[in-house]
Amino acid sequence: MKYRKEKDTMGTVLVPEAAYYGPQTQRAVDNFPIGTLKLSASFNRALALVKKCAAEVNEKLGLLDSKLADAIATAAQEVIDGQFDDQFVVNVFQTGSGTSTNMNMNEVIACRANEILTGKRSGKSPIHPNDHVNLGQSSNDVIPSVIHIAALVSIREGLIPSLHLLQQSLTKKSKEFAGIHKIGRTHLQDAVPMLLGQEFSGYARQVELGIKRITAAEERLCELALGGTAVGTGVNAHPEFATRVIALLSSQTDITFREAANHFEAQAAQDAAVETSGVLKTLAVSLVKIANDLRWLASGPRCGIGEISLPSLQPGSSIMPGKVNPVIPEAVIQVAAQVMGNDTTIMMAGQAGNFELNVMLPVTAYNLLQSIDLLASAADVFVKKCIDGISANAETCAGYIEKSLALATGLVPKIGYDRAAAVSKKAYETGRSIREVLLEEKILSEKEFNEWLKGQFKNGV
Repeated sequence: MKYRKEKDTMGTVLVPEAAYYGPQTQRAVDNFPIGTLKLSASFNRALALVKKCAAEVNEKLGLLDSKLADAIATAAQEVIDGQFDDQFVVNVFQTGSGTSTNMNMNEVIACRANEILTGKRSGKSPIHPNDHVNLGQSSNDVIPSVIHIAALVSIREGLIPSLHLLQQSLTKKSKEFAGIHKIGRTHLQDAVPMLLGQEFSGYARQVELGIKRITAAEERLCELALGGTAVGTGVNAHPEFATRVIALLSSQTDITFREAANHFEAQAAQDAAVETSGVLKTLAVSLVKIANDLRWLASGPRCGIGEISLPSLQPGSSIMPGKVNPVIPEAVIQVAAQVMGNDTTIMMAGQAGNFELNVMLPVTAYNLLQSIDLLASAADVFVKKCIDGISANAETCAGYIEKSLALATGLVPKIGYDRAAAVSKKAYETGRSIREVLLEEKILSEKEFNEWLKGQFKNGV
């Protein structure tokens, strides 16, 4: 590989000749060979958008020559469009402020902007990564802001639409199964009769509440730390810089962002990210409940519960012919486990707000955005590959009701607790059904039993 010599404040660095990044990025590459994790494209797009809006605002404020500002904005837009994805080479595990990532972006944009202006790939002239691309900014206010921007854009464009589809699919199934009688279960034991549609309505409500929780957390994500620069005081930033950049960001994303009510909180803490991650964890817990229920309800096909059937997608075993597994629910459960683990990492990172700056920003960004992306993808796959194709096995459901001793519960208002208990006990000891014992002892007629049983299915979907 051929290299070129680049200088920074610490000396000369050898940078790959074809690279758009410069010496500070190369130092980070050399200093942090820790794993292979990189910040997501959604993060880089949001960071580039901040640089683009900052250049446009600095031009209007008279702080940046229009020719330079236009070149920076053009280069930043190219980054947003994904033209330089391979140039963002800094690992997640780096300086806790994310300075290396911020400089990676500054250097790429500066180099490309200089190429636009001069035809040559130059790192510092006429556009300097710090003096021009980073004008009015610090990594300390930019990176926290980008975490919020990227998270909120990903939530609005990916996660919420996927969750709405999931809720709609579950609601549709709850209506489709509204006439399917089945036995309810508590403690993994037979309980009282219910409708399969009622069970699915509970799942739909879980997702609906998940959407509400996420939407509520958006209020805090809308606050941006921009304008605080190094420690929250706004040193070296124009008084109107933050307000104008945030207004431009809002217009570019169709999301109403606002300047942080308190810059010292916005940079020293990551409470909004911790809150959002907690909400995502709650959603993950909901998805585990739903996915596990579907696995159990579809278990079998002949020696399990088998009240529903899931779509058959692929062979389930390398050794057992004909075996088909609930692969989509299993994938969803694994996603949920990853999200829960991410939340633990974010919780610990949130505690690293030492004095005026949180110093675990990159790992917070990585895990939060991964959780959002995984949940959005999992919800989409859950709908299209599983829930939409679920069918009910009505005869199996009815058969369990007929065999269940838990029917005795509904007899209490009609024949009393002690007599109902005696009927249940006799049915258990003789291997007969509740129906058979009631008819044999002439406690109820066939017609009375059928009418009573019909009345057990209350509170329709």
